[in-house]
This record gives sequence, structure tokens and C-alpha cells, in this order.
Amino acid sequence: MDYLQVANSPLLWIACGLCVGLVLFQSALFVRKSLAMSRKLDINDSQVKSAVKSSVTASIGPSLAILAGMVSLLVAMGGPISWFRLSYIGSVAFELMAAGFGAEASGVTLGGPDMNVTAFAAGVWVMTLGSIGWVLFTALATHKLDKFRYVLAGGKKALLPIVSAGAMCGAFAYLSIDRIFRFDNQTTAALVGFGVMVAFMRYNKGKEKQWIKEWALTISMFIGMIVSVIF
Repeated sequence: MDYLQVANSPLLWIACGLCVGLVLFQSALFVRKSLAMSRKLDINDSQVKSAVKSSVTASIGPSLAILAGMVSLLVAMGGPISWFRLSYIGSVAFELMAAGFGAEASGVTLGGPDMNVTAFAAGVWVMTLGSIGWVLFTALATHKLDKFRYVLAGGKKALLPIVSAGAMCGAFAYLSIDRIFRFDNQTTAALVGFGVMVAFMRYNKGKEKQWIKEWALTISMFIGMIVSVIF
């Protein structure tokens, strides 16, 4: 039996659709609670709309990158699982690696002519179990992170924004550093994207143009990707 018949079966579409539905429900719940809290904090509607617009535009670049990478995962693991996993995790690299480990453990090549139902199932198990650590850490530690941030700031509230900004810079550096030392098209994309973002920030210093704040990240990512493909 062709494993893709199982991987793309109606039953699997329904099962994965329920999981994605849960993500959409959680998103709607967060939006509802955020709007309620904004009213309690006297945040006006224009500020809320600006935050929403900035968030949406900043998510376009990463979302398209995930969509492009989803094609390779879809070919190997079928539509339902690819849709489900990337709706939860969003890392094509991790999912492909995990699925590949599952296939190799079954003695076949991911997406190869010898791929079978057993290897597909093994890939799904590795993809799922491999991300449990993130889920557990989020569930057990998220509510304590604000206290941890306060400790890092030495109890000084004025330092909290600096600590938060430093953590964000560290996260971006962690995600980019291996690209820099590849010395290939990914290095070009990272450096060009960084250069464009710096140019946007320097140009907007003092001007405070709203469209630059909203679109700078997305435009920088796209320019970086386009230049890396051309050169």
C-alpha cells in the first residue's frame, strides 16, 4: 500500500484539522482577552490597531518562508501532517530532520521509493515526541519567566526594558549566527537583510514614519532572500 494514501487520507485530514482548529480557537481567545485587557489599561483603539497592523505585516515574511519550505515536507509526509505540524511548531528544518530520523530508523529514505507506512508513522512519532520538551517547558516555566526577568534586572524596574531588548537581540543572534558562518547564499541573505534593516532604522531615526516601523522587518527579509537567490 502506498504510504501517501494513508498520509493524505480523509481521516487524517479530519484529525489534523481538529488540532489546527484548536490553534485558531486559542488565537481567537488571546485576541479577545488582549482587547479586554487593553480597555482595562486605557489603551486607545488607535494604539491597538497600530499594534495589530504591525504584528500582521511583520509576520508576512516568516509565514511565506514557512509556506515555501512546507512544499518539501508536504511531498515527503503528505498534506495533513505538514499542515498540522507547521501550524504548531513552524520549523520546517526541524520537521524534516525529525521525519528523516524516523524514516532512517525504519531503514528507508524519507520520501524515497522505499518509503512505507511504517516509516511514515515513525516519522510522525519522532516529530511529535521531539517537540514535547518545548511544550513542557512552556507549560511549566512561562508563568515564572517574568519573575526571572525581574531577578536578572537586579530588582530595578528601569532595567526591565533593557533586559527584554537584550533577550530579543540574543534570540535573533542565535537564529542567525549559524547562517553567517555558512559562507553561502544564507550568509548573503542574513547580511543583506541586516544591512537593509539598519538602513531603515537610521533613516527613520527622528522621522518616526509608521509604515517603516510596520514593514521594515518584512521588506528586509524579502530583499535579503531575493539578493541571495540572484547572487
